[in-house]
Amino acid sequence: MVSNGYNYERDEPRLGRQRDRIFNLMKDGKKRTLSEISLITKSPEASASAALRDFRKEKFGNHSIEKEYMRNGLWRYWMLLNSNTEMEAVQGDLLED
Repeated sequence: MVSNGYNYERDEPRLGRQRDRIFNLMKDGKKRTLSEISLITKSPEASASAALRDFRKEKFGNHSIEKEYMRNGLWRYWMLLNSNTEMEAVQGDLLED
């Protein structure tokens, strides 16, 4: 049997924290490259890219992830919060303080 290597009990706590760090960074709507996201959140670039894809899903907020081409295969990304979750994001900030 072939497995993708993902084990929910083992991996989800770590990946959930990664997603949270990336979300908390990107909710400000600023444009960033995967390298910048990775450096700031201490997450691998592949994980940052996967998290951005996740944020588009209903399960993770149904947010808009926009991108623009810069040069030589380099892209910048930014997130536009789903209006239904903007208040939740603000409330999350209050809980972090």
